[in-house]
Amino acid sequence: MKARKQSVRIQTSLLNAAEHKLLLWLAGRLPAWVSSDLLTFTGFLGALLIATGFALTVKDIHWLWLACFGLFVNWFGDSLDGTVARVRGTQRPLYGFFIDHTVDCINEAVMFIGVGLSTLMHLPIALMTLVAYLMMSIYVFINAHLKNEFKLTFARLGPTEFRVVMVIVSILFMYIAPLREASWTFDLPVAGPTTLQVLDLIAIAITVILVVMYVASIFLDARYYKKVDPPKGPAE
Repeated sequence: MKARKQSVRIQTSLLNAAEHKLLLWLAGRLPAWVSSDLLTFTGFLGALLIATGFALTVKDIHWLWLACFGLFVNWFGDSLDGTVARVRGTQRPLYGFFIDHTVDCINEAVMFIGVGLSTLMHLPIALMTLVAYLMMSIYVFINAHLKNEFKLTFARLGPTEFRVVMVIVSILFMYIAPLREASWTFDLPVAGPTTLQVLDLIAIAITVILVVMYVASIFLDARYYKKVDPPKGPAE
């Protein structure tokens, strides 16, 4: 098979510099039996813990501590799998890209569904946010193929910053009752009177931001591709 050049990773998140040093330190100290595949699977287990923690809030809000632990496990596996391969010189660009990002999409689906099954967010809203996230993911994958650029962050925010925010939000919801109990009723055109909680409103705002970024990015990149790939004349 012809070798394919690996996409350039564009990582400009707020925590990137400190995180990069920490990941290199961890990767150099992991035992040899901890492979990239095992770390990818660890990230998936973290996603299951996150979903379970949120879903179990129907029993006790303090199950969010399990979700917080899951966010750490997910970060550990998802962030270290590629770093370990690069440190050990065992990269497999085709296999690694396929497995890593396929599992990432599965992880996101598991996590959003878990949040939607909690007492903190309506499932349709969680699924709406998941769709917006996956649309952005598809956009990134397309550009990774066409531009050879893999953009990991938007507005200096990436997966790690998202996990940190989720841990902070989870702790706030566990210990500030008025925050998790606050609700507002809206008369929606399709659904009728609907009661929304704080996390519902946050998810709707995130969805709107993702959709706006998605549409704006499409127009910008369409202009770029139109310029670099002009129409061809008739074949002579």
